[in-house]
Amino acid sequence: MSVAKKGDWVQVHQIVLKPEDRAPQVPDDTKAVPLELWVKGYAQHEAKIGGTVEIETVTGRKVKGELLEVNPKYVHSFGEFVPELLKIDAQLKEILYGGENNE
Repeated sequence: MSVAKKGDWVQVHQIVLKPEDRAPQVPDDTKAVPLELWVKGYAQHEAKIGGTVEIETVTGRKVKGELLEVNPKYVHSFGEFVPELLKIDAQLKEILYGGENNE
């Protein structure tokens, strides 16, 4: 089991609102799930993965949550492939750079 030491860069998870505490005006599918937070920061004390740890974020905010990972990696995605965007791309290029009516 991995352990974070004080000062390690870590990621924590926290349930901010349980489903029953969600605002009544939010959509039903949103109301059915908790509002969750994943945040990275510096561990303020030693903790085991799965345990509770307090962190300090780069903006100085203190947050307590379940320790998920020590030295978390950054993962970026722009989402799934959307075939319609290829057609829109071609149409925009035609409008902006070519065609009889776009001189």
